Amino acid sequence: MELTARTCLETCATRLDREVQRTNEAGLDAPVMVTRGTLRHSVGGLHVYEFALPAGCLLPIDLPVSIVPGDEQDATEGVVLSCHDGVALVQTVDAIGASVLSATLIPDRAGHLGTIATRLRDMISQADAYNLGPSERLVPLLLSSGDPGQAAPGASAILTTMWLEDQSLRRQKVASLVLELIRANKRILLIGPDHRSSDEMAGTIAKAMKASGLMYKTWISRYEMSILSQASGIAIHELGFEAQMHQFYAKSRADKASLRRKYDRFRELTPLLAYKGQKQKDLDEVRLLEWRLLTQLSELQAKIKDVTTILTEYENLPLWRRLGMQTVGKNIESLQQYRVLYEQQIRELTKELEIAKVRIDELVPEAAVPKDLRPEFDDLKEDITKLGGTKKIRELLAAEENTNRQAFIQNRRLVISTPARIASDPLFARVRFDVLIVDDAPQIDSTMLLAAAGLVRERIVLSGDLRELAARGGWAKPGTES
Repeated sequence: MELTARTCLETCATRLDREVQRTNEAGLDAPVMVTRGTLRHSVGGLHVYEFALPAGCLLPIDLPVSIVPGDEQDATEGVVLSCHDGVALVQTVDAIGASVLSATLIPDRAGHLGTIATRLRDMISQADAYNLGPSERLVPLLLSSGDPGQAAPGASAILTTMWLEDQSLRRQKVASLVLELIRANKRILLIGPDHRSSDEMAGTIAKAMKASGLMYKTWISRYEMSILSQASGIAIHELGFEAQMHQFYAKSRADKASLRRKYDRFRELTPLLAYKGQKQKDLDEVRLLEWRLLTQLSELQAKIKDVTTILTEYENLPLWRRLGMQTVGKNIESLQQYRVLYEQQIRELTKELEIAKVRIDELVPEAAVPKDLRPEFDDLKEDITKLGGTKKIRELLAAEENTNRQAFIQNRRLVISTPARIASDPLFARVRFDVLIVDDAPQIDSTMLLAAAGLVRERIVLSGDLRELAARGGWAKPGTES
C-alpha cells in the first residue's frame, strides 16, 4: 500500500509514543549533576549558561530541562542549545547568577517527544490548519532507496533538491535562493540540524543580503538564542528573535513613556490655558468697558467745553441765537446746571475708569501666556488628535503590554531554527510559511522533516551532501526505528 503523508505522520506519532514509554521505563530522564555554570550572555528575558557535564553524559539539542541551582535559588526552565566535548549550552528563562558552582539538570525527554507526537496528530486531524500538499511530495523521497534526486519526478515546482558536496558553495546557492524568494515576497522557514549550523547559515544569508543592499536585520529572525557571536562577519546576536523582540518592545515602552509624558503635559496645560483663556475673556470685557467709559468721558468733556464756550460768549451772541437757545431751555442758568451735571458724571466715570484700570492691571498678568507655552500646547494637541484623542490615549496607556510573539514573527520574511524547535514550540503550531528550506537535510530525521513540511504552503527545498545520506543508508522510513 502506498504511504501518504497522513499515514507517515500517524506512524511517526506512534513511534514517538513508544519512545516516550521506553524513556519512562528506562529512566532516561534521570537528573544530571552539572558544575562550573557560567553565564555566557543575556538578551531580554533569556540567558545562555555553559555547564560542565559528567563524563560520558550527552544531552540532545533542544531538549527541555529544569535547572535547580545548588545554592537554594529558585529553579528555572531551559532548553539545551548544544552539547559538545562535555560542555552543554543551556538557554534559561531566568537568570541564576553570573556563575553557578553546581546545579541539577532534570531532562524532560518524555514530555518533549510527547509534544512532538501531539503536533503530528494535530497535523492529521486539523486539515484546515495545515497544508499537507508539499508533504505528499516529500514522502516518496524519504522512502526511496535509490537516488533521492529522482524520487519525485515531475514535482520540481513543489519539491526541489540542491545536492552539493561543497558546503560553502551549497550555502551560497541557498543564500541566493533566499534573496530571490524574499524579493518575491515569500515567507521562508529555514531549518538546519543544529544551532551552530543555523547560526552559520544565518550569517551567510545576512552577508549576501548586505551585499545586495537589503536590510538583513529587517528580514531575518534567528529563532532561539544563537551560540555563535559572529558568522560570516555578521553579529548573529542581533538577528536573534528574542533580541529583536526585546528591542522592539523596549522601543514600544519608550514610545509609551513618551506618550504618557505628552499626555500628562497636555492635561497639565489644558486647565492652565483654559484659565488663561477665561482671564483673557474677562480682560477683553473690562477693556471694552474701559473703552466705553473713555468714549463717554470724551463726549462729556466735549459737552462741558461747548457749554463753557457758550457761557463765555453768551453776551456777545446775536439776539436771535439767544432767543433760539432759550426756546429749547438753554440759558445761562440751565447751561451752568448742565455743566455741573456733566462734571458730576465725569467724576463718576473717572471712578469707574480707575476701578477698570485696577482690574485690567490685575488681569493682564493672569491672562498672559508665556511665549513658548501656546506653540507647545498646539503641538501636543495636534499629536493627541492624530492618535485618536484623549480617550484613545487613555486606553493605550491603560492597556497591558502584550508581547504577541506570533504577530511579531509573522512580520519576518525568513525564520531560521532547528527542526526539534519547530516541531515542539507551540508558536509554530499557529505560524505558516510559503517555502521550507532544509540545510544539511540528510542529517535531519524524517519525522522532523515531515513536522516542518506541514507548515508550508507552496514549496520545499532540500539541500545537503548525498554522501551523508548514503552513509546513513537513506532516511529512516517514517514509523520505523532508526
